[in-house]
Amino acid sequence: MKNSIGINKEKAEGLVKSLNYLLADYQLFYQNLRGLHWNIKGREFFELHQKFEEYYDDAVIKIDEIAERILTLEGEPLHSFTDYLKASDIKEEKNVFNGLEGVKIVVNNLSTLIVKEREILKLASEADDEGTVSLMSDYISETEKTLWMLNAYLN
Repeated sequence: MKNSIGINKEKAEGLVKSLNYLLADYQLFYQNLRGLHWNIKGREFFELHQKFEEYYDDAVIKIDEIAERILTLEGEPLHSFTDYLKASDIKEEKNVFNGLEGVKIVVNNLSTLIVKEREILKLASEADDEGTVSLMSDYISETEKTLWMLNAYLN
């Protein structure tokens, strides 16, 4: 049995579940970035304040795209912080003021996201879900480049 966009309903449900976990992770990543943006201090303030804003602006776009993909697959996106906290592998970060510590947090969060993006890419490919494949392929490319740049910054 297929849904209205021609994806096997059972496979679509599995994708929805995985996409909801990714959505939760992106919500926590976004909030971590906001906290880093607001609270960072020290020599790297100007550079990192701007960079963290760039990252959270990107994250909020991805949050919307993931939620809309879930709806396209005929699922319901998580939409409460209680649910996000339960579903996310990314943890809240509080009271981080040091720039290097903040960058390490971003690297760790992105490392969590890319693992999930690759898992979803595989599931979407198996379900012949080109829309989700395309979305995850784009995210993976962007995440890889960002991780490369941040790791270069840390070294």
